[in-house]
Amino acid sequence: MFQRKNGLKFLLLAILLLLPLCSWATVDSFDTNRARLLGHMVQQQLSSNHYSQKKTDDALSQAAFELYLKQLDFQKRFLLLEDVAQLKVYQDQIDDSIRRGRLDLPKIGRNLLNLRIEQVQKMVAELLAEEIDITRNESIETDPEKVEFVATSKQLHERWRKLLKFQILSRYISLREDDIGTDEQGRLLPVDPQQQQELLTKAREKVGKTNRNLLERMLEETSQDHYDRYLNAIARAYDPHTSYLAPTSKEDFDIQMSGSLEGIGATLREEDGYIKVVKIIPGSAAYRQGKLAADDIILKVAEGAGDPVEITDTRIRDAVTLIRGKKGTEVRLTVKKPDGRREVIPIIRDVVEIAETFVKGTSVVDEKSGRKFGYIKIPSFYRDYSGKTKRNCTDDLRKQLRKMAKEKVSGLILDLRNNGGGSLADAVSVTGLFIETGPVVQVRNGNGKIRVMRDDDSSVEYAGPMVVLVNRFSASASEILAGALQDYGRALIVGDAHTHGKGTVQALLDLDRYVRLRGMGQYLPLGAVKVTIQKFYRISGESTQEKGVAPDVVLPSRLDGLESGEKYLDYALPWDHIKSVAYRRWEKPAKGLEKLQQLSRQRVTNNPDFKEIVTDAQEAQQRRLKTGQSLLLSKMMAEREQLRDISNSPSPHGGMVMGKKKNQDDEPPSLKESLAEDPYVDEGVALLLDLLAGNS
Repeated sequence: MFQRKNGLKFLLLAILLLLPLCSWATVDSFDTNRARLLGHMVQQQLSSNHYSQKKTDDALSQAAFELYLKQLDFQKRFLLLEDVAQLKVYQDQIDDSIRRGRLDLPKIGRNLLNLRIEQVQKMVAELLAEEIDITRNESIETDPEKVEFVATSKQLHERWRKLLKFQILSRYISLREDDIGTDEQGRLLPVDPQQQQELLTKAREKVGKTNRNLLERMLEETSQDHYDRYLNAIARAYDPHTSYLAPTSKEDFDIQMSGSLEGIGATLREEDGYIKVVKIIPGSAAYRQGKLAADDIILKVAEGAGDPVEITDTRIRDAVTLIRGKKGTEVRLTVKKPDGRREVIPIIRDVVEIAETFVKGTSVVDEKSGRKFGYIKIPSFYRDYSGKTKRNCTDDLRKQLRKMAKEKVSGLILDLRNNGGGSLADAVSVTGLFIETGPVVQVRNGNGKIRVMRDDDSSVEYAGPMVVLVNRFSASASEILAGALQDYGRALIVGDAHTHGKGTVQALLDLDRYVRLRGMGQYLPLGAVKVTIQKFYRISGESTQEKGVAPDVVLPSRLDGLESGEKYLDYALPWDHIKSVAYRRWEKPAKGLEKLQQLSRQRVTNNPDFKEIVTDAQEAQQRRLKTGQSLLLSKMMAEREQLRDISNSPSPHGGMVMGKKKNQDDEPPSLKESLAEDPYVDEGVALLLDLLAGNS
């Protein structure tokens, strides 16, 4: 080990001393020697520490190039085909460039992009000076994956003409709703020709301001910004959870690692030029408002009734600056839903309500049988290591289970919907509350060493029949718990066709720790690399990675057909399996699974709530496939009317807010009130009754 470390030191010195100074001198004082050192350090840490042990070769280079090109101009609004061809010369050379300290690709990429941005600035000014034809029947493709880079400046001009027209007409409709108003049914009130023209002029002015600001912000990005994103593309070629984190402020660092976005309560990530919601923090303002959800893309941010700011192609820290604000103030987020709908979501900034993040439970009584069942919601697998609250998920769940034991419940529903994970130790100890002793999860590192995490506490807090509710936002520690209970035959897993499928563990490597040579302090700080180092496996030997956990009973979901989950992410690690470990199945496993599935299908088919969910999912799938957007004003207004009621659909948070449109000023419904309108809980109760009947 000593020899390896010293060898690395000498190699780093050689890189800095032997490479000539680069002539790429920029006004933003980009340090090329630091960049060379940084590139080598990132590559070295990834190749030696990543679970997959991928080779730094042409295949990795091509993957990194694809990701780099996406982040450079994902929506294909700037670069021409000739620019892309110029960049593609380097698609097989990234691995060699990193080793040799070459900076050609990010340098050329930045220069080409800035050149085209300056051209687009002139185009936008010209186009905004022209009148738009609101009666011209034409359309625009809104899915970047379905369009190609254009060949000529003339074609780029046409692309921006349609884009600006779409933005102006969309803003016109919003202004008409805000300034003129709607009737009791939410339909837009009529306007006369003069009002229409005034609103169109106002819309054009606002769209112009938004685009001018966006393009100016893009030009202000430094060489270092571009190089950092280039390194991040290389890291993401290993897997979607591996990334390079530039040495920004601690506040920005916390946001990118796991920080809830203080103010609204959402974890965000920068992905292909978009700001995407990763998860909603339980108890946060966004959680309580009920409309923002994981996989939403934030397109614009407005301070209250102010003009929205376009944040596409914006750095995450700049987007965060716009979204954050003082408690009690309003931020309006224009988001693109996974089904293609655009929606403006107003959120009153607030701190996280701690009580909402904790385990909570209640009882549900079946009216026909009179039986009482327990319901417990686990928002996350939390554990306070700071000592401020001294609370953890396991102890809080134990208290709820003991409370329900006194109430003599006949069965238990454990709700893991939208639980994105948390403490691995608590996933193991929570499993232990429902089994005697035994293994819970296997953890494998890159060299094949496997560690089995066990429950050694023989006490069982609850031994009755159980249903565990999951959806495709149940991830990581949630999948460990659900998978273990399923393997033991301890509970019936119920929900979406699959859970999220995140079966990996990441570690944060501070690059500064590896560069402590005399004379190198001038290059610090270098930032950090978040790298995938381990993989989870169930006790049956199956990985939770990519496939997630397949429920025993699958229920209809509004997310059916949505490409959401680990397997849809670029370069996700594959599912695989290892040897199972010895374990003893629960002595009273659920009997007659096929019969339970049949009875559930019969109920679901006749349930009006699930019929509505199926219809919603089918309509959402049609909207996802229909990515062409009409630019005829009358058609756009008609589409607005068709989508008017969709925004009032149930909350994404596992049915916790069902049915009616929720106003932030309304008193939030109690847990019992929420469950009364949740068809998934109703079906959970029905399945528990089936289990009791089958085991009696």
